Amino acid sequence: MPEGHTIHRLARQLNASLATKPVQASSPQGRFADGAERLDGLTLLGAEAWGKYLFCEFDSGDVLHVHLGLIGKFRSRKAPVPDPVGQVRLRLQNEAIAWDLSGPTRCEIISPSEQEQISSRLGADPLRSDADVAAAQEKFSQSKRAVGALVLDQSVIAGIGNVYRAELLFLCAIHPARQARSLSEDEFALLWSETVRLLRIGERMGRIVTTDPAEIGATRSRMKSEERLYAYHRDVCKRCGSGIEVLKIGGRPIWYCPSCQPS
Repeated sequence: MPEGHTIHRLARQLNASLATKPVQASSPQGRFADGAERLDGLTLLGAEAWGKYLFCEFDSGDVLHVHLGLIGKFRSRKAPVPDPVGQVRLRLQNEAIAWDLSGPTRCEIISPSEQEQISSRLGADPLRSDADVAAAQEKFSQSKRAVGALVLDQSVIAGIGNVYRAELLFLCAIHPARQARSLSEDEFALLWSETVRLLRIGERMGRIVTTDPAEIGATRSRMKSEERLYAYHRDVCKRCGSGIEVLKIGGRPIWYCPSCQPS
């Protein structure tokens, strides 16, 4: 599933290529024909992300709500725009570019009040300037749940998925099974700051890279795919050489180093 950095990057790209101009909307697949007809010819005022949710506001007051889910993609096609390929739920385009949405979990038109209702259920987004960090820390301090479960809870911190979860807890030397309330203020502060740092890198690069270039001996842009992560889907810890172990927490497997992340 695309994590928060992907959605923020997508919002930025939609704003750069489509915002402030009328867009043509269509549904080549047909499943969103009524919605596309409603959006066709409207001006996109702006796109924004909150965690894994994308909201596109139009000058009619309508809001396009998209959640990519596990397999969803929103791909750009530069002019001359080719015919749609595959099951394209929605195409938004102007004279220079088209954006094709396929396989989303959610693709619907909602009102601004409905957008507010959705956002109110989401936790602090590390890539938003209005992130309520204090509220997230308060939830951690009161929870007996495992840190590895709470980090995935979108009502606590919005935008973290399974890859970032493993990498963040590794970098912060936090065992994933520890109770969230056992974290000190300094540990939570480190977890939050690392989350912001790594998601910003991911948003800028369009991929998840958590390793330190000084350790790898290459810039992030030149790292091989197997060099970009410390723990996720690894067999051996890059730092200490210990075997990576796997636990199931929050309904999903998490990879961790028992030496670097002691219980």
